[in-house]
Amino acid sequence: MALVPMRVLLDHAAENNYGVAAFNVNNMEQIQAIMAAAQETNSPVIVQASRGARSYTNDAYLRHLMLAAAELHPQLPIAMHQDHGNSPETCQSAIEQGFTSVMMDGSLSVDGKTPSTFEYNVEVTKKVVDMAHAKGVTVEGELGCLGGIEDGHGAGMTGAEALKHLTDPDQAAEFVAKTGVDALAVAIGTSHGAYKFTRKPTGDVLVMTVIERIHKKLPNTHLVMHGSSSVPQELLQIIREYGGEMKETYGVPVEEIQRGIKHGVRKINVDTDNRLAMTGAIRKVFATKKGEFDPRHYLGPARDAMKQVCIDRMVAFGQAGQAGKIKPKTCKEMVAFYTKGK
Repeated sequence: MALVPMRVLLDHAAENNYGVAAFNVNNMEQIQAIMAAAQETNSPVIVQASRGARSYTNDAYLRHLMLAAAELHPQLPIAMHQDHGNSPETCQSAIEQGFTSVMMDGSLSVDGKTPSTFEYNVEVTKKVVDMAHAKGVTVEGELGCLGGIEDGHGAGMTGAEALKHLTDPDQAAEFVAKTGVDALAVAIGTSHGAYKFTRKPTGDVLVMTVIERIHKKLPNTHLVMHGSSSVPQELLQIIREYGGEMKETYGVPVEEIQRGIKHGVRKINVDTDNRLAMTGAIRKVFATKKGEFDPRHYLGPARDAMKQVCIDRMVAFGQAGQAGKIKPKTCKEMVAFYTKGK
């Protein structure tokens, strides 16, 4: 099966009330882990790359790794997504490289760090929607700002500061109407990176009611949760046990994500959990097999550890078993879909 627009996956998820994990990648082992998990669970797949990942891996390598995934798993629908595009030019370059979905994060200025204005966000996001939909490519936008920073992207706000930049439900409705985005990432108090919360989050720092209110106003818009790794304590403990230093930190509980799925969340970004799993596995090899120098002998266990995290999320979010039920569409077919909607 060729790569498909992300909108195809999100529409099916909405029709069947489940969510789809979107996993970030930087290298071959990560893509292999995601695809092995999807194969085992019969899950649709969203693989996403940040600007940092595209720079690290190189677009040509990344594109061919994704094409290899599609070739080796023809029965699985796979979307290739640009995460946190900082400008229309970044999104345009992703489309030219074969990405079937792009995110225009106009909640921040072009530096990817400074909170922007609502007017700027609408302007740049609408520009990307127009160029992307003309090619049948899905567009995700963002309103409100998350805390933390990852891959050089993010305002670096603390949890308390991030709570001042939550998504306003009324403004969300206006934003979707003016831009025509397929999916909307919302700010509910989460943060990029491993250090999200200093205690298990409750309603005062993880404001899930924002999602519920937005979903009531935008029942037909796919919502997205960023910064939604769960930061399992057992993964932190493995890293600590084998020489790593991780401060006390907590992520977004899976049960809270499941609550979001019941209220319109269709895409859930997961990155940190996979990084933790791989890091712990590599540290264990280095600590217990001090003479090991073959990358296959530590990247292999790292890949296996990430695969298990992916399986756990695919099952928890409800996407497991759904791949074979999705009727694939090409980007060309989606052009007709968007044209018809005008």
